[in-house]
Amino acid sequence: MIKTVLCDMLGIEHPIVQGGMAWVATAELVAAVSEAGAFGILGGGNAPPDYVRAQIRETKRRTSKPFGVNIPLFSPHVDDLVEICIEERVRAVATGAGNPGPFMPRLKEAGILCMPVVASVALAKRLERMGADIIVAEGMESGGHIGDLTTLPLVPQVVDAVQVPVVAAGGFADGRGLVAALALGAVGIQMGTRFVCTTECTVHENYKRKILEAGDRATMTTGHSLGHPVRAIRNAMTREFQEMEKRGASEEEIIEFGTGRLRLAAEQGDVVHGSVMAGQVSGMVNDIVSCRELVERIVRQAEGIIGALPGVVRQA
Repeated sequence: MIKTVLCDMLGIEHPIVQGGMAWVATAELVAAVSEAGAFGILGGGNAPPDYVRAQIRETKRRTSKPFGVNIPLFSPHVDDLVEICIEERVRAVATGAGNPGPFMPRLKEAGILCMPVVASVALAKRLERMGADIIVAEGMESGGHIGDLTTLPLVPQVVDAVQVPVVAAGGFADGRGLVAALALGAVGIQMGTRFVCTTECTVHENYKRKILEAGDRATMTTGHSLGHPVRAIRNAMTREFQEMEKRGASEEEIIEFGTGRLRLAAEQGDVVHGSVMAGQVSGMVNDIVSCRELVERIVRQAEGIIGALPGVVRQA
């Protein structure tokens, strides 16, 4: 069994974290991931506080294993969500799209681990100084909001720059990726897209089908004009978004156009006009299995690769 310091810190069996995807990572998925021995994270997104609290309590009803909550810092409910996480005593809070420094002291005082997602070395160093317990270094291969560095160069640079454990994210779907992340110095991997195609994920079947049908070049990025690029599977919506940016549409127009598109695809199944946020790893996702089967498959494959390395690598 593969164990790292991440397992000890989060109280899990396997060094695998499920990304906190808004409107996708609901209690059903999160509980199943945690029950499988990995670490599930609820997606806070722009959801109202009452919804997030209800999701936390439903997750607790489904599992006694530890789990976390993702709070994107562009949410209008950040302060309320932080307080809810403290009151509900979740194991960890993951953050993205901003600097969580102002919230870290309250979380840490409550015994909650802070694991911000970063896309640069500079932010990783800054957040370590502010008290981050775990850094999630996420490359631009991932789905949703992304930075501009790819995973392979980002992860080892972050590992070299900080002393706290680093989780690698962006482009992971199997045991090969887990072994590669460990070789780069990370203590585990975070996966989002791969966990969408599990039986417990409640996202609309149309959303899952788009990922299953995706090839290696199925995704594209939009939102560069706003300074917040997003990766999603190509469809009519992404093409229209791209055209708006090309013709110089105002920020207000673009924001109005994009608002609610993820939920439209995830909950209502409109994968033509909705935003099917998914990573480049979509082309590697070929089946829908339970979270337990997926986690166990990844661990078995990783163990097999590590065990076979002495017969593959020759030392002169």
